[in-house]
Amino acid sequence: MGDTNEPMIPFGTRWLHDEDAQRVCRVVQGGGHPIYFVGGCVRDALLGLPDSDVDLSTEATPETVMALAKAAGVKAVPTGIDHGTVTLVSGGKPFEITTFRRDVETDGRRAVVAFSTDIVDDARRRDFTMNALYATPEGRVIDPLGGLPDLRARRLRFIEDAGQRIREDYLRTLRYFRFMAWYGDPEVGPEPEALDAIASNLDGLETLSAERVGQEFKKLLRAPDPAPALAMMRQTGALPVLLPGSDDRWISMLVHFEQGLGLDPDWLVRLVALGGETLADRLRLSKAEAKHLTLLQEQGFAGPPLPELAYRHGAEVAIGVALLRGCMAEHMPETAVLETIEAAAAARFPVTAKDLMPAFKGPALGQELARLEQLWVNSGFTLTRAHLLARRS
Repeated sequence: MGDTNEPMIPFGTRWLHDEDAQRVCRVVQGGGHPIYFVGGCVRDALLGLPDSDVDLSTEATPETVMALAKAAGVKAVPTGIDHGTVTLVSGGKPFEITTFRRDVETDGRRAVVAFSTDIVDDARRRDFTMNALYATPEGRVIDPLGGLPDLRARRLRFIEDAGQRIREDYLRTLRYFRFMAWYGDPEVGPEPEALDAIASNLDGLETLSAERVGQEFKKLLRAPDPAPALAMMRQTGALPVLLPGSDDRWISMLVHFEQGLGLDPDWLVRLVALGGETLADRLRLSKAEAKHLTLLQEQGFAGPPLPELAYRHGAEVAIGVALLRGCMAEHMPETAVLETIEAAAAARFPVTAKDLMPAFKGPALGQELARLEQLWVNSGFTLTRAHLLARRS
């Protein structure tokens, strides 16, 4: 297990004791090659956060990993073999193993890589020092670039030259703000060199695909409090480039409301509060997400009373609208409002089409049913079936 003073992955970390993960490690080790857990799973384990996806790295070439897996009777899939990644499947679970690499050429979106046997080469091509951490199958932490002190201080630092890291892949600008929101310590704050590098490389953001930008914004907006990171993004000029017309002034207030009411963050509500032009296209939202976004935009600042909104569109939409209207009024919704919304969402109209037949038929039936339903909604869902039928046209 090594020297007791060496940094170790916390003993209770799930993937450290996952027999399928360990089996995959033994496959590669059986060929005489070291293998390491790497990146997010190591970072999050050291921070005491829930397990994230497990990634592995080794000096062995993809072809060697494939051959070793075949010899051991383990399924191997060449998922990204040209870029050094092979997926081994153990116990029905996939584990991606990537050969150490170094960048040969980059264009801001994709990289041409060469395989390496040096873990330092592999570490240097990553984005932030806190992500360039490795762990042996026994749990011993390997820190080729001195990222462990940064992680412990929750200090987000680009590896070596920040401008060069960004120009290798402009998505790293968004990743920087996302990581600040999730892992940065507000009291430590950003490094001026990082913000300067971001501000000096804004043109590259326009080369990013809407899918990649959307994925990063979704993760950023799901952070417990994305407000400080979004403010930094605005200050560097990155936010108006990515989301023209956006304004982050409501985000801090919205987060305060969510926390005060004990609500889980809704990234789409936060996106509406952030605003911007053609958001669905710029972030390549799914049809369902775009529909939900439009509904929140249309009802968030003008529309029917919240109980009616909850009845017609559900509690989730109505609560989101309540928060947005609260931001506009600079007043947190009261808990009683949420209770009213939940009750309205559960209300069931007591009259059916059958109750109105045969006196009403065809379009007239639908119109009368809608009229009575609106009466019932306007009564606060209190009119009974008998009362409503007595008020038929």
